[in-house]
Formats: sequence, C-alpha cells, structure tokens
Amino acid sequence: GSNEIIQSLFMAFGGGAALGFTPSYSMHPLIAKVTQVQWLNGSRREDFTLDIDSAISQIQREKPALTFITTPNNPTGSTVTIDEIEKIAKSTSGLLIVDEAYAEFSLEPSAVTLIEKYPHVVVIRTMSKAFAFAGVRLGYLIADPAVIDAMFLVRLPYHLSALTQAAAEVALDFKSELLGTVAQLRAARDHVAAQLTDMGLNVTPSASNFLLFSGFEMPSAQLWQAMLDRGVLIRDVGLLGHLRVTIGNEAENSKFISTLSACLGEK
Repeated sequence: GSNEIIQSLFMAFGGGAALGFTPSYSMHPLIAKVTQVQWLNGSRREDFTLDIDSAISQIQREKPALTFITTPNNPTGSTVTIDEIEKIAKSTSGLLIVDEAYAEFSLEPSAVTLIEKYPHVVVIRTMSKAFAFAGVRLGYLIADPAVIDAMFLVRLPYHLSALTQAAAEVALDFKSELLGTVAQLRAARDHVAAQLTDMGLNVTPSASNFLLFSGFEMPSAQLWQAMLDRGVLIRDVGLLGHLRVTIGNEAENSKFISTLSACLGEK
C-alpha cells in the first residue's frame, strides 16, 4: 500500500533528515526509523492547524531531505490549501511529500496540479479510505519521472500481485459508484459534528471522514473503554483529552451519539 511507497521514498531520498508536523500520520516516523532516516517533529498551532510561516521557518532551519504534509491531516482532519502547499514548495529544495490519503473527502484541489511546476513535489494516495478497499493494500504515487526512476532502484520485485492490480482496475471502472457515498459522508460528518457541539464538546474542523473531539471531563482512556463496553469502538489517537470517531452509516452514527451521551451522563 502507500506505506510501501513511503518506505521507498525514505530509501531513495533519505540521505538527510525527514520532517513532519505533529500530530500527523503515525506511520511516517515509524517508517523513517525502520529505514534509519532521522525524523524531526515539527510543531503545529494549539488547535492542530499548520502555521505556514512557522512551517517554512522550520524547513529552512532544518533543511530536511524530505518534508511531509498530510492533508486532510490524520488524526485531526484539518487541511492545507493548495496555495499554502505551493508556498511551502517554494521554500524547500528537498522533496515535499503531500500525503493525500483522505483527499476524496476534501473539497481542496489536489497538489498533483503543482508537480509540473515543482518537480520536487510528490503526492501519495491510497484506495483504502474513500474507495473502502483497505484489504487490497493498494496505494499510488504521482511524481516527476526522475523521482519515480529513483524509486524503481530500491523497490522490491514482484511487490504487487496480479490479483491486486486486477482488483484496482475494476475499482477504477466503478469509480463513480464507489465514490458515490462521499458526499453523503461529508453531510453525515457535519451532522455528527453539530450533535457533538450541542453536547458541549469541542470538535476539530474536519475535511475527512472522521472527527476529533474533546471537552469531556473523564480521562479519554476511561471514556474509550466505556464506549467499547457498550459496543462502540472509537479511536484513542494518543492526544491528551481527545478521541476520534469515524463516520459510519445513519444507524452507526446514531448509536455513537446515544452511547456517548449515556457515557458522559455517568460522570
């Protein structure tokens, strides 16, 4: 999947350090460690959005070989606009890797449009999220031919089975059907966010298919367990006082809200 692409990027271009802005996708630093690339944790604002001027200052100070921007960000759902990505691209001579795993849920234009002008911009995508194809483990990359040639030097042979390729081709043939629920998911996400806000909770604005929320009094681990005991599994993403819920169908979303309300009522 896209993790293999990330690994290949580290192997091909990881002669220096790699920089990402925490919190973000947890596999980036783990794959850096496996490939023996130094990982640098850049900072975000307190609301988890990315301060572009601060990000550029960090890039210019550290001069990383690879810089990672995840948009929509995982686990927060916040986005970086195409203009902001271009501003960052102008500030670095190293690779700028834009992880767009959740891009289909966002209304922001893709950074793919920047590659022709900025050949050091690389875009990573996956079929695991909006395509609901996680079991196939298929990710893909859009990049300048020179970047792709360098990655071919480090990739393992036979890394993608014929069955996986065939499944992906079928999925693309039915792209309209598979992505047809994205608009409904966006609407459901906004509805659940409004319900959480009505409950007095704080919701991080999200352009993805999940919501990060806070503002509850009990420890997040205790609330997570209380929800699980009632048959609702949400995500503890390791951010103090925060939990994350993935948007489901109407019945699942209703059960989440009613169960959360019951758990918070027991405080």
